[in-house]
Amino acid sequence: MNQLATIDYIVFFVYFTIVAGYGIWIYRRKTGHDGTMEGDSKDYFLAEGSLTWWAIGSSLIASNISAEQFVGMSGSGFKMGLAIATYEWMAALTLIIVAVFFIPVYLKNKIFTMPQFLSQRYNGTVAMIMAIFWLALYVVVNLTSILYLGAIAVSSISGLNLTFCMYALAAFAIIITLGGMKVIGFTDVIQVFFLILGGLATTYLALNLVAEHYGQSGVLAGFSQMTSQANDHFHMILERENPNYSALPGLTVLLGGMWIVNLNYWGCNQYITQRALGADLPTARNGLLFAAFLKLLMPIIVVLPGIAAYVLYKENVFGTEMMQNGELNPDRAYPVLLNILPVGLKGLSFAALTAAVVASLAGKANSIATIFTLDVYQKVFNREASEKKLVSVGKITVVVAMLLGVLIAPHLGIDKKGGFEFIQEYTGFVSPGIFAMFILGFFWKRTTSSAALFATVGGFVLSVILKALPNLTDLSGLSSIGFAVQPSPGAPYEIPFLDRMGIVFVLCVLAMVVISLIETGRGVKTKGLEVDASMFRPHRGFVIGSTVIIALLTVLYTIYW
Repeated sequence: MNQLATIDYIVFFVYFTIVAGYGIWIYRRKTGHDGTMEGDSKDYFLAEGSLTWWAIGSSLIASNISAEQFVGMSGSGFKMGLAIATYEWMAALTLIIVAVFFIPVYLKNKIFTMPQFLSQRYNGTVAMIMAIFWLALYVVVNLTSILYLGAIAVSSISGLNLTFCMYALAAFAIIITLGGMKVIGFTDVIQVFFLILGGLATTYLALNLVAEHYGQSGVLAGFSQMTSQANDHFHMILERENPNYSALPGLTVLLGGMWIVNLNYWGCNQYITQRALGADLPTARNGLLFAAFLKLLMPIIVVLPGIAAYVLYKENVFGTEMMQNGELNPDRAYPVLLNILPVGLKGLSFAALTAAVVASLAGKANSIATIFTLDVYQKVFNREASEKKLVSVGKITVVVAMLLGVLIAPHLGIDKKGGFEFIQEYTGFVSPGIFAMFILGFFWKRTTSSAALFATVGGFVLSVILKALPNLTDLSGLSSIGFAVQPSPGAPYEIPFLDRMGIVFVLCVLAMVVISLIETGRGVKTKGLEVDASMFRPHRGFVIGSTVIIALLTVLYTIYW
């Protein structure tokens, strides 16, 4: 039944009260008695020196996990199984790499925003182009997607009006965001607690339902039944004959484009890196390591329920609930499971889903405010702006961005465009070029501004060309070496999008090297960053934690290869 009982509302109200109350307490601690900010703009946007390692790690996960994962990744679990968990488990390894090699560069060069990095490393033109691009991407794509998909999920569980859910989520997020990064960071600790607790409760019930269907009880029995009844859903590396191969093309998830997805997202993304940029290096690294451990848990929360729903669907436990417009819709797996939860537990899982959506909205809105205020407003409109003025502009930007998201979201057809895979594919049109621009900017001092501009624009153009290539020529010849697949019988062969990202990244790097060598050979000067080998030596505790994560990943991939 698509509505909440009174006890569910009480559970949710308790969650709301705890998060909002804690956020207000944190906010009041860092303001004077008259309510004015004691800190400066960096304190507001970055919580400079305030966030602990556990707050940074929790905030990273809370900002990352949203309806996209709960709904979209569970849907992919229903459709293709555990293989989709590669996004989460490879992210754990990526976070270690970012902590060792990326964060030290940002902190050593006092870089607080991604456009600032581009300005410092290349020039103001590259930085401003990318600042405008990121603002448009964050508002029109990311903020609206989180808001609308989240509202759909909340509405389908509670039975509340979709528009009301959208406004309520936006309002809740604004309350948290206006307190700045310190409030976001510390309230995210509570958000992650609810997210994991509610998520694990849903997984527990889903696995128990499977066990009970086969006359057994307990999550271990349910998991055992799932592995036997849906053995094809427990392989991390897909064979070429698998119908989902185009989404996760074999070893590419270990050796190819999956690295571009993760390194760009976790290392070159204002929305994510902002959590660590206000801390010292050991604290930032410990926070990223904590996030990596939490990432190992995520497939249990967002993938296993989807596989459980698949097993139950095969056994006709679910009737029309999985259907939409007469067709099977895998993205309905998680909402369907939540709607059969018992009273009280449903409220807890509802709170977990809401926590994920609100935390992501708050993090995204804060990043939008940071980029607009520090990289557009301060540089273009008011170079002499006071700290108090910058904080005020940031708060106004949060409200405006959220209002734009609420107004735009219903008109984009987000719910008709698919789930997790679609978001990953179309983000991949820009990420190879951006990552090439960042990685060469970090570690090769001869990289020029013109080369960076080529990667930004050229990377996008190359992605579009490769996407359109199947309509222009027959790619079946590439299938023998694994670089082209046929999505369905009779369809033209196409390059899987993860492979496409890898190809575009390599082409961008090669072009950037050629352009930079030509320009520096003509005397063009570049602005390299301050980098030395000692920056990349992590402390002993970090090395031990990283070793444990790598060992666990090795075991998981060995068992479920």
